Amino acid sequence: MNFLLIEGASGPHDYFNEERIANFLFKHLEQYGDPKDQILACLDYVFNPDKGGFVAMAYNDEQEIMGATIVNNTGMSGYIPENILVYIAVDAQTRGQGLGKSLMQMALEHADGAVALHVEPDNPARHLYSKLGFTSKYLEMRYQK
Repeated sequence: MNFLLIEGASGPHDYFNEERIANFLFKHLEQYGDPKDQILACLDYVFNPDKGGFVAMAYNDEQEIMGATIVNNTGMSGYIPENILVYIAVDAQTRGQGLGKSLMQMALEHADGAVALHVEPDNPARHLYSKLGFTSKYLEMRYQK
């Protein structure tokens, strides 16, 4: 397995571009995902020089994406974590082999400052996040207009 970190400040990668990453995430996030246009908006945020973030991904020797995570910079500190892990997905063929954990560790090591994430209560990945040191400090509530 090969790993790649794409920094927002350096712009999108020529081969592993926004469209390929969004297609992978849209397919492999399954019931925990968002519409593709929202995933693309998240990637646009990463590659906006005034905002930023990064993409950590894993790919095989055939250059197929096998796992990807997107971390956006929040531009805040202290009262809000500096980073939010927005998406992480692993190809179903490789689940249970530690790839998700490797991607999470890569993201956490690279992030400058604290990292937050949102996870649905029934998502089995919650256990991985807990093992990596994430805690449930708050219950998120949203008001949608």
